[in-house]
Amino acid sequence: MKKLFQPFKTWACGLLLMALVGGNAYASSHREAPLIANDPLADNTDLYAFRSPDDPNTITIIANYIPAELAYGGPNYYTFGENIRYEIHIDNDASVPGDEIIYRFTFRQENQDLSTFFNIRLGMQNLKTTYRMERSLDGGATFVTVVDDGIVPPPNIGPRSIEGGAGLNTDYESLIAQAITMSSGGERVYCGPADDPFFVDLGGIFDLGNAPRQNGPARDGLARYNVHSIAIQVPISMLLKAGASAQPSNILDSDYVIGIWASASRRAMRTLVGEGMAPEDSGDWVQVSRLGMPLTNEAVIPIGMKDYWNSLTPYQELDDTTLDQFFYNPELALYMDDDLFGGAVPAFAALRIQRNSLQAFDFGNGQDGLYGLKGSPAVAGTALDDAIFGTLLLPGPAMPRSADLWPIFHTGVPNFPPYQLATGKGGNPLAAGKPFINNFLPNGGDMLRLNMAVPVTSRTDPNFSSLGIIQAAVLGLTDPAYNTSTDLEFIPNMDGFPNGRRLEDDVTRIELQAVAGAALAAIGLWYDDYTAGGANPVTQDLLDVLTYSTGVESNDRPFKGSFPYVATPWRGTEVGDAN
Repeated sequence: MKKLFQPFKTWACGLLLMALVGGNAYASSHREAPLIANDPLADNTDLYAFRSPDDPNTITIIANYIPAELAYGGPNYYTFGENIRYEIHIDNDASVPGDEIIYRFTFRQENQDLSTFFNIRLGMQNLKTTYRMERSLDGGATFVTVVDDGIVPPPNIGPRSIEGGAGLNTDYESLIAQAITMSSGGERVYCGPADDPFFVDLGGIFDLGNAPRQNGPARDGLARYNVHSIAIQVPISMLLKAGASAQPSNILDSDYVIGIWASASRRAMRTLVGEGMAPEDSGDWVQVSRLGMPLTNEAVIPIGMKDYWNSLTPYQELDDTTLDQFFYNPELALYMDDDLFGGAVPAFAALRIQRNSLQAFDFGNGQDGLYGLKGSPAVAGTALDDAIFGTLLLPGPAMPRSADLWPIFHTGVPNFPPYQLATGKGGNPLAAGKPFINNFLPNGGDMLRLNMAVPVTSRTDPNFSSLGIIQAAVLGLTDPAYNTSTDLEFIPNMDGFPNGRRLEDDVTRIELQAVAGAALAAIGLWYDDYTAGGANPVTQDLLDVLTYSTGVESNDRPFKGSFPYVATPWRGTEVGDAN
C-alpha cells in the first residue's frame, strides 16, 4: 500500500497548487473524494454499459466526466481538459491479468477569436475542442490512433449563439449529429456535452439518509445539470476474448462476460510559469479518478479512504483486504437494522436486513452470515465450496455480506448454486434454482460487469423496468410465465443493472435494496417474518423492500432512442424550477 501512495502524493501536491489558484468547483455528489473534488475536469461522474437497444450486435459504453455543469456557466464554459488522459478499460479474460482493451481520449483546445469575451461569435468558438481516440489491444503496451481531430460540440449556450446568424447558424441536434463519427476501427464515437443522466435526490440522501424525504417532496439534485460524455458503440465481436465463439452457446455464456471501468490520469507535476502563470505538466501519468460500479466511492468507501480508492486500479483493489471490510460490513446496513441504528434513519424504515433468515442465518453487521456452513456438506459443490472458487465468498467470520454484496461489486455473480433464483429450490437456498444472471469475472475489483449474450429488453416492453435485475428476479419468482420451471430462459430486465448498467436504471434504489438483502432474498434467504417451510415467502418485509423508493425514479429529460442515447444538454437560456 505504501508504494501505491507515493505517486498519488506527488500528484496531490500539484493539485493543491491548482486548487489555490483555481478555486473550488460547484458542489455535487459526483465529487466523491476530497482531492478529485478540486479537479472537476478529471472527475468521473458515471459509467454505463449496455447492449444497444436499436443495434443489439453492439455494446454501448458511456463514461461521463465533469460533475454539476451549469448550462449558463459562462463565460468559461465547461469542456474536456487538456493534459488529461481519459480512458475506458475493458477486461474480457479472467485468465489474463489486467485489461485486454483500452480506449484513450486526449483533447486539444483552440481559441478562434481572441478579440471577444463571447464563447461563440460569427461562426467561431472559444474554446473549440477536438480529440484523438486511441485503442490498445495489448493492455496498454501499444496504442493505435483510430480517430484524429474528432469534433466536440460547443456548449449549448442559447439560440443566438447556436441558431443565430451572428453565431453558428445551425441547430444543436445537427451539432450532435455532426460530432458522431465512425473510427477507422469500426467504433461509433461521440464526445461532447449531454444532460446528466444520473437521477438522485442528493439533498435527501446526504442529509443523513433522508430519502424519501420525511419533510417534503423529493427533488432530483442533478436536474438541469450537464456533464461531458465519452460514448463509444463497439461491435460485440470486437469485445470478445480470444477464442470465443462468434455466437454464444446460450444467453448466459461465460465467454461473453466483460468488465468495464473508466479513469482519468494527469501528469505527476504541474508548474505555473511566467506572468500569465501558464501551466506546464511533466512527469509520469498518475490515475486521479476511476469509476466502475456506481456509488462505490460515494456511499461505501469512507472519507478517509476515498482518495486512496481513486488511486487504485480494480486489479490492485482485488488484492487489498483493507477495502473489503466496507463491503463485508457496509455502513448503510447499520441504518437498516433496528438492533443498531435503524431508528435513527426513519426514511429507511422499509429497508431491513435479514437477522434471522430461515431461523438460522444472521446477516447483520458483525455477524457470520453463511460462514457457519463453511466446509460442511451443505455447501459442497456450490460456489461457497472452497474447492470451487477458493475462499473468495466465505473468507472468514464476522463478514456477513461476503456472499452477496462483495461479489456483486468485485467479481460479478456466477450462474452457479446458490446464485440462482429460489424458484425450484424446494426451500433450500443452497440448491440449484432458476438461472437469471451470470456476469462472473473474478479478475479485478470494482468494475461494471456485463454479459453481452443477454438479450435486450425493449424500452417499449410493458415489463421494462428501471429496477433491472431486481425486477427480473421478481418476475422469475412470481410470474407464471417464468416461475413454473428452472429452465434457462430470458426474463425481461436480465440486461439491467448490475448486469451492466442502462441509462434508465435506478441504481440508487437498486443498491439500497441490495444492502437491505434483496439479493439474498432472491436466492431463497428470505426475511425474518417468513417461517422456514411456509407456503408463501412474499412477506411484508419483502414487499416493503421491493416497493421502497427514494422518491426520484427517472431522469429529468427523456433519453434518445439511438446513439449516443444521452439526452441533449440543457441550454444556458433555459430557466425554471428543476422539477
